[in-house]
Amino acid sequence: MHVIIIGAGTGGLALAHGLKRAGISCAVFERDRTRGDGLQGYRVGIDPDGSRALSRLLPPELFATFAATCARTGDRFTMFTEKYKEVLSLTGFAEPGADGAGAERSVSRMTLRQVLLTGLEERVHFGKVFTRYDKNPDGTVTAHFEDGTSATGEVLVAADGSHSRVRRQYLPHAPLKDSGLIGITGKVPLTDATRELLTPEVIDGVNMFLAPGGYSLIIHVMQFPWDEQGRPREGIGASDTELLRAWPGLQFDNTRDYIMLGFGGAARNLPPDILRMNGEQLHDLTVELTRNWDARLRKLAELADPSTCFPLNIRTSAPVEQWPTSNITLVGDAIHTMTPGRGVGANTALRDAELLCAKLVSVRDREASLIPAIHDYETQMVRYGFEAVEKSLAQMRGSDPVHKPVIGRAVLAGMRTGMRVVNHLPPLKRRMAAAAQQYRGHDRDRDHDAQQRPRQRRRRPDGPAH
Repeated sequence: MHVIIIGAGTGGLALAHGLKRAGISCAVFERDRTRGDGLQGYRVGIDPDGSRALSRLLPPELFATFAATCARTGDRFTMFTEKYKEVLSLTGFAEPGADGAGAERSVSRMTLRQVLLTGLEERVHFGKVFTRYDKNPDGTVTAHFEDGTSATGEVLVAADGSHSRVRRQYLPHAPLKDSGLIGITGKVPLTDATRELLTPEVIDGVNMFLAPGGYSLIIHVMQFPWDEQGRPREGIGASDTELLRAWPGLQFDNTRDYIMLGFGGAARNLPPDILRMNGEQLHDLTVELTRNWDARLRKLAELADPSTCFPLNIRTSAPVEQWPTSNITLVGDAIHTMTPGRGVGANTALRDAELLCAKLVSVRDREASLIPAIHDYETQMVRYGFEAVEKSLAQMRGSDPVHKPVIGRAVLAGMRTGMRVVNHLPPLKRRMAAAAQQYRGHDRDRDHDAQQRPRQRRRRPDGPAH
C-alpha cells in the first residue's frame, strides 16, 4: 500500500510520520516551494489529545524535540474589558493530566512546521501544486500537478487545507462559508519595556479583551526555553537565516520571546478592502480601532511589528452528510475548517491523523479491508469533526450558532456583570474552569480506535522489519 498525501500541514505531516513509523509507504506533495513558506500564524495551542496524538505518531526523539521547543505553558484564561479591567480569571489549565501530559502546550506555528518536516525530507516534495486526480481501472488513484508530474497510489489523502482542491473535486457540495468575522494578527517583541504593559495574569495565560462594537483582542505571551547561550534549545526554534536576510523583522524570527496579538471584529464594521491591506495599513487600522482603549493596550498595538501583521478571513465548513466511501479521504481543514473559537483546529487534525493511521495499519495487518477501514475512520471523523466546527462557531459568535457576531453594549454589559459575579465565587469558578477544559476537549472519552498507537513492524535487533 502506498499513500499519497496532498498538503504538508499539521495533519498531513503527522499522518506521514505515523505511516513511516508503521512501515507504510507514503509521499507528501506540498504546493509551497520551501520549508519556510506557508506562514499562517504565530501560535497554536496543543491540548492533551493533540499531545498524545503527536507522541504516538512521531518518533520518540522528535516528540521530545517538539516538547522542548514549546513555549512556557500558561495556567490562566482571563477576560478583560477594553479598559484593562478583569472580569473573569480561570486557572488550572497547566495542571498535568492523569498521564502526565500538560493540559495545554503553546508552540510557534513555524517551529511546529519545522519539527514536523524533520525526518520526512525524502518523502515531502515541495513545489507540487495539485490540479486533479484520476481513478484508475486497477483501483489506484493518480494525482496530477501543475508541473506536469503525477503520483499514483492505493490511497489519496486530502490534507491541503481550507481551500482544498481535492475536496473541490471529490466533494463539490461541501463548501466553506464566511463566519462574518475578520482577524488581524501580529507580533510584539517581549522586552523589559513591553513586559511592563502586561499584568502577571496576562503573562500567565491566554487573555481576551472584549470591547463594544464586537471588537476583541487576544494576547498570548510566548516565552521559550532558552539555553545558557540564549539560543533556542534543540536548534529548531530559530528561523531560517536566509529568510531573515530577505525579510528582516519579527515575522520569520523565532529567536526571541514575543507577545502574540489577535485583533478581531465583525466584517461589516471593518473596511471592505481589509483582506487586501498590507502590514502597515493593518497596523495603523488596529491602532485606530483601539484608540479609546486602555493606554497599555493602545501602546501594544502601536509596538506591533507592521511586517508581522496580516489579515485572516475567518471561515468555517458547512456540515455535510457522510459520503460514499472510496480510497480518497480527507483530514483536518480540508474537510472540517473551523473558527479559532475553541482553539481545537490543529488538535482535531491531529486526531484525524492518529485515527486514519491506525485504520491504515489495520489494513496492512489484514485485520480490515481498505474501504471498510476508511469508512470507519470517516464515520468517526465526520461526527467529532463537525461537532467541533459547530461548537467553535458558537464560541466565536455567542451562546448559539445563529447569534449575531456583534455583541451590543447592553448584552456586553450583562456578560461582564455575570462574569464578575462568577469571579468572586471560588466554587463556581472551579466548576466553570473544569467545564471550560472539558469543552476545549480535555479529558473527553476518546474512540477506542483513536487510542490505538500506530503499530510498528517488529524488528530484529540487526535486521529489517518483518
